[in-house]
Formats: sequence, C-alpha cells, structure tokens
Amino acid sequence: MFFHENSLQYEVEVEQPDPYFAKMLQQAIGGAEGEMRVALQYMFQAFAVPQEKQEYRNLLMETAVEELGHIEMLATAVTKNLEGARDEQIEDAREDPVIAAMLDGGQPRQALSAGLHAMPVDSNGVPFSGGYVVASGNLAADMYANVMAESTGRLLATRLYEITDDPGMEHMLEYLIARDTMHQNQWHAALETMDDHIPVPASFPQEKENQDVNYQFMSTFKEEHSNPRQRWTEGESIDGKSEFSYGRQPGIDTADIEEMIDEMYNEAN
Repeated sequence: MFFHENSLQYEVEVEQPDPYFAKMLQQAIGGAEGEMRVALQYMFQAFAVPQEKQEYRNLLMETAVEELGHIEMLATAVTKNLEGARDEQIEDAREDPVIAAMLDGGQPRQALSAGLHAMPVDSNGVPFSGGYVVASGNLAADMYANVMAESTGRLLATRLYEITDDPGMEHMLEYLIARDTMHQNQWHAALETMDDHIPVPASFPQEKENQDVNYQFMSTFKEEHSNPRQRWTEGESIDGKSEFSYGRQPGIDTADIEEMIDEMYNEAN
C-alpha cells in the first residue's frame, strides 16, 4: 500500500524555461538510466524477498518509493521547462553546433500528446521498457545490479548538470546526485551484510564446476601473450577460495586458424 503526500520530495524551480532541456530530462525519467527503471527494479526485487529477510525487503521498498518521488520531481521539471519557454532561448541553444545537432529532432509529443508535460519515455521519445528492470530473485545479484543502476543514473545526472546553467535545475540535480551517492553506498553496505555472495549464486556447489578454468583469466588473442601480471590474472581470488591464473582460450590453435583461412581463400578463387 502506498500513501501520497501532495508536496515534492525536493522543491523544483526553473528560472529560464528551456524546451530542449525538458527533452533531455526525459532520459532521467523513462530512459535506461532513469528513475522509472530503478523505482520498478527495487519494487520487484522487494516483492521477491522472503519473509525471513524482511530488513532487505524494507530497504528495497523504501528506496523504490523514494525513486517514485524522483519521477514526480523530474516530471515537474519537464513541465516547468516547457511552459513559458521563449523563442530566443531556442535560438541560443543552437549556437553550440554539437548541442544543435543533438536537439534538432525535438520532442513534439510533449506538446502533441501530453500538452507540454512529461511522458513515460526517454529523450528520443521511446516508451519506457520493463526490459530495463533487473529482478533476478537472488539478493546478491540484485544488489550488484543496483550498484550499476545507481552508477549509470549518477553519470546521467552529472551530464545533465553540465548541460544546464539554470540555478533551479542545478539545485535539483545536486539533490538527485547526492541521493545516487547514498544509494550506491547502501547497496554496497547490504552486500557486506551477506556472508557468502561471491560467486552468485553461492548455493551452487563449486566442486561441480570445471576446476581447470573457474579461476583462470582466459586470453582470447590469436597470438600467444605472456601473463600481464594484473590483479585479475594472479594472486588470491576475490572470494578467497583459490588463486587467479592466466591461460589461453581452449580450442582451435593458430595453425588451424591459418589453415582454415587458406582453404576458404582457395575455395573462393
């Protein structure tokens, strides 16, 4: 059950309406890095948490509802950027040839279909897809996915911040970027509370794995390369259960590949 308070989580103000920035903000609503994605991702992850792990369900559900509030903030920002925008602002945006090239397509559906308001689409007008949502039913896998989702969301917010010079939009994005910082940290913290989460799923008996390759970095270069001696090619594995090693991809060797290429060339001629 959800309850709605008729006020924004963080106040949204726009000093200079900008219809093209409204288009870009759509990415933060309905794009692959957007708030619709994380709100539904955390919500469906929470639905799958068993009763005995209620603390994780609460963590996920409370964050999901917070993200719904972020959608409301961004939708308000889109509306305020669309309403009252001046023609000269549109021309000013075109002074930068890169920005002009990106924006030439416009977002006509914001006017035609939504009456100068936000829509559940990305910056290109593509409808939001549930395919963006990761909810595997495995808490550890989902937490790793959540770190990635917040990382790309923070990237998007910082890029939007660099594009705008409107103080109101900067304040809103500063808030959203700060929440991305917290959310990345909380998902890492949740992973730390799990006794055994590498590899995922940890419940599969590792003795059934192919023991020759389960901790081997596999080189796929055609020519043989020596071990680059990196953290991921030697030394103790991250889970502490083995040692990293370095090897080549099994299968056809270089001589066989060259022979196959020669045969194909001869047949073609």
